[in-house]
Amino acid sequence: MPAMDEVLAARRAARASRGQGRTNVVAVFILIVSILFGVIATAASQNPAWLAAAVVFGAFFSQSPKIAKQWERAVVLRLGRYTGLRGPGLFWIWPYVETVSIYVDQRVVTTSFAAEETLTSDTVPVNVDAVLFWMVHDSEKAALEVQDYTQAVSWAAQTGLRDIIGRTSLSELLRGRERIESELQALIDQRSNPWGVTVQSVEMRDIVIPASLQDAMSREAQASREKSARIILGQAEVEIAHLFFEAAKSYENNPTALHLRAMNILYEGLKEKGALMVVPSNVVESMGLGGMMGAAALRQQSLTQGSEKPALPAT
Repeated sequence: MPAMDEVLAARRAARASRGQGRTNVVAVFILIVSILFGVIATAASQNPAWLAAAVVFGAFFSQSPKIAKQWERAVVLRLGRYTGLRGPGLFWIWPYVETVSIYVDQRVVTTSFAAEETLTSDTVPVNVDAVLFWMVHDSEKAALEVQDYTQAVSWAAQTGLRDIIGRTSLSELLRGRERIESELQALIDQRSNPWGVTVQSVEMRDIVIPASLQDAMSREAQASREKSARIILGQAEVEIAHLFFEAAKSYENNPTALHLRAMNILYEGLKEKGALMVVPSNVVESMGLGGMMGAAALRQQSLTQGSEKPALPAT
């Protein structure tokens, strides 16, 4: 299960930060050398006290060497008081007097967080998933100012996201992601700076809104596009009417141009085979196009009959 995997990963990270489960080669070497020396001394002197002393010595001083990785800093406490940071690499402490309380990871850490069923300023429930990129810039503060800085940063990010969503409308949340990410980064950084943590960036991965609201928004967008299409069509009709009005003025003062335009329209309509054109009779009479249209019709009919005549057989 994903939830169980996340819990186990968090536990492993907590153990690693506290130094548990680490294999220290130097400590093992000291213990083995001490036991070998005790065995040799016991065999030479026939006194088992040497072996017991060697085991005690090895068990005591094997607690002294510690190893911190390149990206880690070890917080050392002496009888409960903070003494400083150690690492990276091999360092030594006084066994049972000094302890390593935590290993602070100074790499960039990614933390995913979410705000589920959070109401926006216009009372719309949304689910928001985001990713936080942060790092520890002051290991001393991270170890001393907060109990668990990793968990604290996660909770600060989640509460900050809920706070910003509650002050933002749905339209601003969907359109102004960059602004919201910047505000969220500044808010989390302000809360986590006293812990020695700095936030590098915040990225919102997904915004989920209810299905019924998605359908309503889709219908609204479709209606808006249809409205824009009708407005554009109306504007085109107005422009076409205006151009026709200007053309009518030109044809009114120039009958020859009007006749030529009419003849061109008839030609374009009749040149297609089988085309049919209905022309008002007053237009035909006013322009004297009756004879021309009759001739065009006879020509079209003759061409049609000629194409349908069967071919003569070859001799």
